[in-house]
Amino acid sequence: MLNSRGKVPEDNLHALSDAAGHGIHIAIVTGRSFFFALPAVAQLADPLTLIVHNGAITRARSGETLLRRLLPRETALHVLDITRPWRDSAVAIFDRPLARQMVYDTMDWELPNRARFRDRNREILEQVESLDEAITEDPIQIAYNGSVSEMRSLQAQLESSQASHAFTIALTEYAVRDFALVDVCARDTTKRSGLAAFARRLGLDAAEVMAVGDNYNDREMLEWAGIGVVMGNASDDLRSGGFMLTGTNDEAGLAQAIRRFALPA
Repeated sequence: MLNSRGKVPEDNLHALSDAAGHGIHIAIVTGRSFFFALPAVAQLADPLTLIVHNGAITRARSGETLLRRLLPRETALHVLDITRPWRDSAVAIFDRPLARQMVYDTMDWELPNRARFRDRNREILEQVESLDEAITEDPIQIAYNGSVSEMRSLQAQLESSQASHAFTIALTEYAVRDFALVDVCARDTTKRSGLAAFARRLGLDAAEVMAVGDNYNDREMLEWAGIGVVMGNASDDLRSGGFMLTGTNDEAGLAQAIRRFALPA
């Protein structure tokens, strides 16, 4: 939906408004938090729903929680234990009011991309003495960020754990910036599961859903949807995955996909 400058192109706004006018329900499915995503959708028409944290939380624009799946506290503590070499990349994210939604202990903020992340989330970030001791309730997820190579190593460590069946790993990469995110959520919590659960709530099946994405954490959602569309700015392997293709985010590829695959001829 956003271009490379973090803005919603006018053509995307017009296409989304046309879709809403034809009775299509818009769901923004993102790895971001509700707090982070809400300003980006301020100009979008209703009906609108936000499925955030890679499918863990589904909320109406008003903030009403429709669906929620948290990471068990014991699992979160185990994840932190087996990823101690990456502790300066870790935050724990909770479903709380603004204060203390994201907590960290030794996060290194020197990386340029992390500085941007900190500035955008300053209102909900809090440093604690011990991240382990701060896990006093079930979090939404344990999240990490860093270079692509660091995060791929972290992903491999998590996947090799004997307890890997107890959680789900979502990888998001921005190769141009050498920046990646790894989100650890509850078992079977993905963008696909979040969107599918919300579709069932609306009385829809997969054949009635179009999903558009551009990163690795979108793949399962694109495979599930009746029409899966990959943006032109996605990685080569995602664009070669047999999905429908549209323009890049700087070409308002979302608007192209809506007009081609969703709206009446």
